[in-house]
Amino acid sequence: MAEAGQRFGSVRARILVSILLVAAFGMGAAGFATYLIQRTHTLGAIQDRLVASVEAARGSVSDAEGIATTRDALREIIGRFVPGRDESTVGLIDGTVAYYPAVDEEYALHDDADLLSRIVAESTDGRVHLASVETADHGEVRYVAAPIGVAGDPEQGIYVVAISLREELEVLNGSFRTYAAAAAITLVAIGLVGWLVAGRLLRPIRQLRTAASRITASDRAERIPVVGSDDVSELTRTVNEMLDRLDSALTSQRQLLDDVRHELKTPITIIRGHLELIDVDNAAEVRAARDVAVDELDRMAGLVDDIEAFAESQGTPPVRVWLDIDKLTTSVVERARGYRNHEWKLAEAASASVLADPARLTQAWLQLVDNAAKYAPAQSVIVIGSAIREQTVELWVQDSGPGIPEGAEDRIFERFGRIDGGRGVRGSGLGLPIVLAIARSHDGTVRLDRVGTGSRFVIVVPTGETL
Repeated sequence: MAEAGQRFGSVRARILVSILLVAAFGMGAAGFATYLIQRTHTLGAIQDRLVASVEAARGSVSDAEGIATTRDALREIIGRFVPGRDESTVGLIDGTVAYYPAVDEEYALHDDADLLSRIVAESTDGRVHLASVETADHGEVRYVAAPIGVAGDPEQGIYVVAISLREELEVLNGSFRTYAAAAAITLVAIGLVGWLVAGRLLRPIRQLRTAASRITASDRAERIPVVGSDDVSELTRTVNEMLDRLDSALTSQRQLLDDVRHELKTPITIIRGHLELIDVDNAAEVRAARDVAVDELDRMAGLVDDIEAFAESQGTPPVRVWLDIDKLTTSVVERARGYRNHEWKLAEAASASVLADPARLTQAWLQLVDNAAKYAPAQSVIVIGSAIREQTVELWVQDSGPGIPEGAEDRIFERFGRIDGGRGVRGSGLGLPIVLAIARSHDGTVRLDRVGTGSRFVIVVPTGETL
């Protein structure tokens, strides 16, 4: 029980883990992709700002009057520059800080000696440099360094604008952290709801396991309650139907074993009684006992054959082919004439072809012939015929025997069901049940009609599609 419970629990857990993994992957991929797009957009905007600041610096120098030296140019540029929250600028003359804004800056580029040394080293070629560097205090810094010079002035100036990416990306990172927290809360909610929903959906399976563990050969009445109309509920209905079929099969099997035991008890008792009372020195008694034993053993052998035929008629589906009813009727009449103590007549033969198992249908019809030959008076007339009635084909045998007593119509179709109607013949009690089983395997039935003093047994089989 504990192992089964663990298996059930693992199914529930696997379902939940699968849902959470898919949800986490989806939210993580969406969030990460959005973050990368926004970060790329932000970095692009920063780069545009840096390029624009260089263009603005050149424009301010061109528009200004009285610019005679490099120092004048840098002073003009730095004076017009208003740094943002995360920006800083500086003017270098021959590698030394000469000018920087007279306002407080969160990021003071003029105090970052290492970065300035790098910028000076990179700018010796006289070109504009746009690059990024990782700093100890402000993280990644993106900067632009543009050479500034005035004709006739030997001093070399460098105009530098730097933006701290940490401050610029802080808003984006904060938004992503908020998204991550919201995603985590959502996953927790999905987990709780998924756990409850998975438990509800798997409840019928748990009930199935519990019910199956309680069902035994002696207690098969329990069934699983069906709730809802989803796939699991349909599975529950199917399992209940399977349990019904198993219950019916076990009941039928037990009843068959009880009936067989009862039927075999009589001949065994008879044989044993004769053998116990026989005088072995009396040849006549020995022969009489032998004859009784052989007769009872023959009857037991016939009973075993009938049981085998009955089991086969119930357990093996029919092999259906197109069957000519006219030819089948003629064939059955010819075989019936082998019983020479009766007069056999053909009443009518249906002109049609139906889908049926020829061997099974012939077996059932000849069983009715055999019953009529056993119970009808010697030399009496027995009539055989077939006919199409609406959407069915009827195969019948009519005798003039003692008939079936009132109230025994159902009993004769039960296994080992016998009646005492003055018929004078003892059978196995499986003949008509075999006929009924074959008819039902063809989706049909067997009907008893009373005709005068005799009986008319009719096999009724749906024609379905006919030729």
